[in-house]
Amino acid sequence: MLRRLTPALLTLLVVALGVAALTAQPAVRSPERTADFVVLAGVAGLRWEDVDARTTPTLWRLAQDGSIGSLAVRSARQPTCPVDGWLTLGAGSYAAWPGQRTDGTCPPTDVVVERPDGIGANLPDQESVVLSHQERLSWGTVPGSLSESVRCSVAVGPGAAVAAARPFGRVDRYAPELPADPADLLRSCVLSIIDLGVVAGEDPAVRAAAARAADARLARVLAARPPRSLVIVAGVADTAEPSRLHVAVADGPGWKHGWLTSPSTGRAGYLQLVDLAPTALTALGRPLPERPFLGQPAESLDGRGADLATAIAGPVDADREAAAQRRVAGWFFGLLAVVQILLGVAVLPLLRRARRHAGPYGPQPVSRRVVAVVELLLVAAALAVPSALVADLIPWWRSEYPGAWFTAATIALIVAATALVRVLPGYRSTLGPMGAVAGLTTLVVGADVLTDARLQLNAVVGYSAVEGGRFAGLGTVGLGVLLAGALLSAGWLAQRVRRSRRPVVIVAVGGVAVVVVGSPYLGADSTGAVAMTAGVSVAAAISAGGWLTLSRLAWATMAGLAVTVGFAMVDLDRPTGEQGDLGGFLAAVGDGTGGLIVRRASSANLETLVGSPLTVLALAGVLLVWFALLQPWGGLRRLFGIYPAVRAAMTGTAVAAMIGGLLGGVALDVAGSAAALAVPMAALAALRVLDHSTDRTRPEPVRGGPAGAIGSGDGPDRDRGPGDGDPGGGDDGGPVSGGADPDPADGSGPSGAGPARRDPGGPATGRIPAARASEEVTTV
Repeated sequence: MLRRLTPALLTLLVVALGVAALTAQPAVRSPERTADFVVLAGVAGLRWEDVDARTTPTLWRLAQDGSIGSLAVRSARQPTCPVDGWLTLGAGSYAAWPGQRTDGTCPPTDVVVERPDGIGANLPDQESVVLSHQERLSWGTVPGSLSESVRCSVAVGPGAAVAAARPFGRVDRYAPELPADPADLLRSCVLSIIDLGVVAGEDPAVRAAAARAADARLARVLAARPPRSLVIVAGVADTAEPSRLHVAVADGPGWKHGWLTSPSTGRAGYLQLVDLAPTALTALGRPLPERPFLGQPAESLDGRGADLATAIAGPVDADREAAAQRRVAGWFFGLLAVVQILLGVAVLPLLRRARRHAGPYGPQPVSRRVVAVVELLLVAAALAVPSALVADLIPWWRSEYPGAWFTAATIALIVAATALVRVLPGYRSTLGPMGAVAGLTTLVVGADVLTDARLQLNAVVGYSAVEGGRFAGLGTVGLGVLLAGALLSAGWLAQRVRRSRRPVVIVAVGGVAVVVVGSPYLGADSTGAVAMTAGVSVAAAISAGGWLTLSRLAWATMAGLAVTVGFAMVDLDRPTGEQGDLGGFLAAVGDGTGGLIVRRASSANLETLVGSPLTVLALAGVLLVWFALLQPWGGLRRLFGIYPAVRAAMTGTAVAAMIGGLLGGVALDVAGSAAALAVPMAALAALRVLDHSTDRTRPEPVRGGPAGAIGSGDGPDRDRGPGDGDPGGGDDGGPVSGGADPDPADGSGPSGAGPARRDPGGPATGRIPAARASEEVTTV
């Protein structure tokens, strides 16, 4: 009875862990009205490296008194040109001005602004811009939503006119240039948007002159600012490729001496361009529009420190790292894909010749030294991603040659990690390298997540703040290697206990991984936690042996659905600004905009599928596994037959990686990063299994028999020590002959494989095969 209830009980445990991890949320303060007026001053292209006490004294003093942060200026088009940035600012969601442009360059902000009455203005192109967003973009963006949410707004300059124009093109108050004394203009409406100019190019002298001119205009604004006002200065756009992080400063009541952040980033010192519109409305105490912004209201966090120069050095360094990350990440993953493909090709002849033949015929086995070198290369390839993550402890991006320094640091770490795996006591066993590599990877990624994921931010194998997709928690690559490492570690551990206890081990290890991935305090990836739950459930269902039957698949599906539905229902009850991906999707379905989310996820999956090197890694891994490792000569079927817990772990990894990629809108990127770890380890384990496929224990000697007779024990012994060989003697990919399943936990040895039988007057009949105590023969 208990055996039949075990799948249900384990399913309930996984569901409880998943929902508990996903529903807990940090306390979020309810935003309150803090200002009577809001002034949004934008300088396209302004970065923190342009700010200093001599060149921009006004902005320096404002930053000294207020809160500062790095601004990600993501819009509906990359790079975010000035007109796109201004439009996104006024929409509160990703937007882009329609029209053609040369790749990598930004046209001037050439917008037609008509002034029929000399007070306000009109943008005749605004209606076509709104229509373009409704028909072509999947964000549900409505240009002019910010101005539409207040009764009156002021715009100064053409860029500000783009941001302040209502959906039908009307600008309430407009001035083409900033007046010498703008006090009356700024007091005429509660919201003012001011274009302070553009800082473009890479020439330091040119940038300094443009920043100085913008700072002089800012001085006039601050001298005329209304009482009890919030002033926000932002570098609202890029001016050319590549995209960069920009300046964000907020000064007003409640914004003193802190770091800017928002729930959309979840990290102190970072906010997005789409956060500025909800921040302005929240500060004024105005309700947000019915169709919610993509951004969230920003807030100020303490802990910045008194020295502004030291504080600014952080955003400057982050911008430099993000810029270097973009250049290095592409070739790193491309090179990793090439290396793993070459290793896969090199493994093919080794798999063909790895199995020893007892007779005089058959191919000669490959040299032991060659096999040992290939095995070490497979270990090194599997450790490349965690080594690249740890390399971010070294500030390689500050060097004149960041790519070379990153390469040197990563190679050194790969060599050190490979050497560590090599000297561990269990390296010579079949599953030893897999357990060591998976455990080491899980510890590295898990430790980073537990310490605020500092290594993944702007890292080559992490995520970039410039992209604006994620700023905290677990990234796409981190999710892939963590789920693969956790499940393979669970499979390795489960293989070392009784068959009946293996599902418990899988659930225990996998449940911890679900919490790490899904908790908003840690990985903050709800879709990743759902995918991880499905993978753990599948792995637990088949870890004790047997096939993935319909009933087992049903239990695994129920667990994944229960976690998904449970979290989504709880998440749906939260305020709009605090909802996660699942709750936000259900809310969108309720108000009729769910199709936009589906369309956005589909387009994101398609774009990622086509242009990502991780797609090549995933496809190469599938080809190697399907057309080589799973063939009768490939060894993986044999490995799965002997080690069902490992088969379960790899199956769960595949399920979790596919679900995580599709739900997260990253196509095969999660599967590619998981394959970077799992496929080399599967190939190495397959080589080990084939190498020991003909191992036999020596027959027991016959008392008084002639020397060298059968059973005398004088023949050659290929065993390399306890646990080193493959105990099986069955056919490739099938159950091992005899159906032996020793449980090493009780030391009873192979069931049904008692002492060797003796015929009266004849030699003993040797046991074929016999399992060593540290490895197991299992009927599948």
